[in-house]
Amino acid sequence: MTWRIRGSYFESCNCEAICPCRRIDGVRGGRSTYGECLGALSWMIESGRVEDVSLDGLSVALVSRYHDDEPGSPWTFVLYVDAHADDAQREALVDVYTGRLGGDALEHFPWAWKESVRVAVRPVEIEVSHAPRRQWLRIRDHLTVRIQDKYAGPETVSCVIPGHEQRGEELIADELRADDGPLRFEFRGNCGYSAGFDYAG
Repeated sequence: MTWRIRGSYFESCNCEAICPCRRIDGVRGGRSTYGECLGALSWMIESGRVEDVSLDGLSVALVSRYHDDEPGSPWTFVLYVDAHADDAQREALVDVYTGRLGGDALEHFPWAWKESVRVAVRPVEIEVSHAPRRQWLRIRDHLTVRIQDKYAGPETVSCVIPGHEQRGEELIADELRADDGPLRFEFRGNCGYSAGFDYAG
């Protein structure tokens, strides 16, 4: 299958800004601030297609955990797919975001190239805004993220998930809260990040 999706991305995790997993001023990143990464990721697809299935205008989110010192640092995650997607669109989104269709997913999604634990895939109403420096995400009963502002430092940053070829912007979160099975956490004043994405396979 051939596929391509493009749009905007933002995330937040419990690390202090700048998140040390970023590439900072071109220097490769390292361990999480606290040795364990707890976070939420979101994508708004501006244009996308898997074969003849259009994914234009759909959203995807993921809540996750991994520990630097677990062998292989596997991700535990829940994948949220837009409730507005029909059955074919939902299947296509799951195939892309779990890495089943290969391509760029296996370059950008650590949960796809590592041995990982998929807790659930949930079709949900994803309320989200990617307005610069005021991003927010809400999935009722499961996930809330609110960005406060841009990180004040002068560094240039990039992240593997949207891709290091995409220069991004480090952010500060006002709130990051998750409650979904084994993924339960809450933080304030932690890091965030935004960038464009363009994946294909």
